[in-house]
Parts: sequence; C-alpha cells; structure tokens
Amino acid sequence: MYLNYVYTFSGEHHLGELYLSPLDVIFEDGINRLQPDLLFIKKEHADIEQDWVRGVPDMVCEIVSPGSYEKDTEVKKAIYEKYKVPEYWIVMPELQTIQILAIVGDKYKLHSVAAFEGIVISKVISGLQINLIDIFE
Repeated sequence: MYLNYVYTFSGEHHLGELYLSPLDVIFEDGINRLQPDLLFIKKEHADIEQDWVRGVPDMVCEIVSPGSYEKDTEVKKAIYEKYKVPEYWIVMPELQTIQILAIVGDKYKLHSVAAFEGIVISKVISGLQINLIDIFE
C-alpha cells in the first residue's frame, strides 16, 4: 500500500520516477548489481535510467522478510552506503516499522523511524510523509 502512496505522491508532484523490482541497479560494471524492492530517481538524475539503472538512485527501499533480514540490513546496507545512496528505507512489515536512513558524510544515520504508529519523513522525496497507520492497518 505504501508503494502506491509513494508512487502517487512522486507523480503528482513531478519529482521523479519510482520503480519496483525487478530492476537492476548497476553501481559499477561487473560488480555490485542489486535489485532493491523499490527505488526512486529524481527527475534531475534521469540520465541514469537506461537499459538498467546505471548509477546511484536517490532512494532505495528493501522490504525485509525473516529470511532476508541480514542481507537487507547489513549486506545491502553496506553496498548502498559505499556508493552513497542518499536515502535507504528499511521496511519491516512483521514489526510494522519503517526506518529511513540518510547518508551523512560517508555513513548512514537514522533520519526517521516509526513503529506501529507515527509518521516517517523522507529527506530525499521532498514533502513525503507516511503515516504508518495508513500502511500497516
């Protein structure tokens, strides 16, 4: 449901393009090719939208399942951090939690978090606020 909300919001405000998996993000040719569950590219960075995404998206999102926790929160996070993806969302449906990490210098810092209720605020997608009650009802 939040995917529809983000898609509608970004489209209505003409901020950029939202993509759903499967779509490869190629950070460097030959290495570090990932498929985030969701990614957003600001319109001013549209040149990375080619046959695949070739470069650094403005936001990536992983939807964590019990079997993907370590991969999403450690392995992929380290790769996104290495390439300085400006914003990384970690969505945990089982815990009804969304964490939004923003790159500060060379490291991710927690920008916004909510669990069960409350609002998360994107740093990258200007004006985007998501109420968890609307997402995890």
